[in-house]
Amino acid sequence: MPDNTIEVRVEDISQLFHTLDPFPFRERDLDRDAEDFIVSWARDLPRSATVHILIYLSRAGFSQPLAQEIPIGINQHFAHRAEQAAFELRETFRIGWRSLAVGLTVLTAAIVASQAIHANAPTPFNRVFEESLIIFGWVANWKPIETFL
Repeated sequence: MPDNTIEVRVEDISQLFHTLDPFPFRERDLDRDAEDFIVSWARDLPRSATVHILIYLSRAGFSQPLAQEIPIGINQHFAHRAEQAAFELRETFRIGWRSLAVGLTVLTAAIVASQAIHANAPTPFNRVFEESLIIFGWVANWKPIETFL
């Protein structure tokens, strides 16, 4: 057996798939505990490795007609999870770019306002206000900086 094989032992097929899902095999609802188990073991494998999942069923579980659809159900589940993850990443970057545009606009306005205050009257109170504007401008960039770093 290759090193990149994850072995799962179950007594019944219902341990693998979400029991409230009316179409658990052709759809994508793998049981949360089963998914967590598989994912936790897969994380320990090299990224480039092809993951093999070996399901051990009891004789009673194997004789169920739905047993043949387990590979399809697991493949569809993880394909759907990959699609979801890709969508969420694209959405995060889309929001990040918008946040960056807003943040840079706010930072530019804060710097311009800070310089205008400094040019008009360089008093200690104005100095605090200038620095506060600069800090505010950088805080406006917190989310995009966090997103892209």
